[in-house]
Amino acid sequence: MLNNTQIRECLDKIADMFPDAHCELNHSNPFELVIAVSLSAQCTDALVNKVTAQLFKKYKTPEDYLQVSLEELQNDIRSIGLYRNKAKNIQKLCTMLLEQYDGKLPMDRDELTKLPGVGRKTANVVVSVAFNIPAIAVDTHVERVSKRLGICRWKDSVLEVEKTLMRKIPQSEWSVSHHRLIFFGRYHCKAQNPQCPSCPLLEYCREGKKRMKGKAGINEQ
Repeated sequence: MLNNTQIRECLDKIADMFPDAHCELNHSNPFELVIAVSLSAQCTDALVNKVTAQLFKKYKTPEDYLQVSLEELQNDIRSIGLYRNKAKNIQKLCTMLLEQYDGKLPMDRDELTKLPGVGRKTANVVVSVAFNIPAIAVDTHVERVSKRLGICRWKDSVLEVEKTLMRKIPQSEWSVSHHRLIFFGRYHCKAQNPQCPSCPLLEYCREGKKRMKGKAGINEQ
């Protein structure tokens, strides 16, 4: 496990690599963001952006999503994985916004997680990106990087990873660190074929050292 000094050094190096890391889901308001993040589960941001480019022209408000049939909405997002369930959740979310929140997206994370299709990760993204409230959203990239580096333990749950990162990272850096860890995992420390040989964090990374040692052993044979 990395100590606090090593974690700080890793975060600084990642910041140098991705100084402009940001949310890559296109949106123009908090409502669009929660829809986009909900659609992004088990799907790439690039594909979501292709779909929402047309979706957000057609649907502007919660009422708009409820004025069409479920089948029509499903057809609008058909290219996205789990589109049937996501379409149902979108309409349920819009209904709940209108009935309980006067059509406005709540700013509180706990309130957000009451909305259909909105889990803790989605809520953290929304409060951080839309409302500038410090939060760390642990997606697959953040979880993978944190465990590979040894910031967290392999057996830690997603919630445990989030709590560990919140303890280890200053609150003022939660949101920006979340984006940088995502970029690092998405574009460098990938799930398949991570770029260990050129990684500036290799000296800290237990997983990277194992991979490089394994490759060295193969080359020696």
